[in-house]
Amino acid sequence: LTFGSQHTHICPIKAFFKWLTKQNYILYNPASEIDLPRMEKRLPKSVLTDTEAEKVLNVIDITTDIGIRNRAIVEAFYSSGMRRAELINLKIFDIDAERGVLVIRQGKGKKDRTIPIGDRALEWIEKYVDDVRPKFVIEPDNSILFLSEQGEALSKNRLTQMVRNYVNAADLGKKGACHLFRHTMSTLMLENGADIRFIQEMLGHADLSTTQIYAQVSIRQLKQVHTLTHPAQTKPTKTKKIQEAEKTENKKQQNEKTQIEKSETENLKTEILENENPENKKSEKQNPENSNPENAN
Repeated sequence: LTFGSQHTHICPIKAFFKWLTKQNYILYNPASEIDLPRMEKRLPKSVLTDTEAEKVLNVIDITTDIGIRNRAIVEAFYSSGMRRAELINLKIFDIDAERGVLVIRQGKGKKDRTIPIGDRALEWIEKYVDDVRPKFVIEPDNSILFLSEQGEALSKNRLTQMVRNYVNAADLGKKGACHLFRHTMSTLMLENGADIRFIQEMLGHADLSTTQIYAQVSIRQLKQVHTLTHPAQTKPTKTKKIQEAEKTENKKQQNEKTQIEKSETENLKTEILENENPENKKSEKQNPENSNPENAN
């Protein structure tokens, strides 16, 4: 058994023997010395980016009544991060469109909480309630928000399979269902600057340490810090600057060399021309007076 399964099985045993001892059915609690295994803290297997989440939403066929209902369901998961059982138990009056919130009643730990929900999700829920739900409802209406075609509340397994099919159809290379959107909402909000305590309130976590797992999944800010500060990341930038400086220096030296070669070539041409006309040079030496402008006058 995994540590989680061991923990699940041992806790009721310890609680039972503790109750027996308190009720004086037994004198000593034999389970008091049993140590609970340390629970594993695992990261979510998959988290969607905002682009991937939109791709899953766009897979849903919204030309049918079922598609409109399913789009409203997935939008609600993505916007609020609620649990599967919490969505199943939602009732029409739990949605407050004017304030942009919904009420989770008797969620995990039998606690109520009020959480925000986005405008787009509310628009799809409103469209479903106005256009589709009246076709599914069977009197007497129990006010359950999301109904099956038979007018009943959706089952957990059916809801899971429905969302999983859409994730697979999007062909993202990632697996998941209802809880995938809970992880995605939390991670994206944290990356965009939300305080982890607000995320804790939205998710309904009793302990902040449970929410802090998303701080490990939210890698974007850590990646930015790593890129700016790690030596192996900064060296390529310095090398590039050095290469540009060396390139400029080499170009400067090449220009100077070209200028020198050009000057030497011109001097050589002059010498060649002088050597080709020795008689003119000799005549000038023999008749210096003719070359003087004053004598010519």
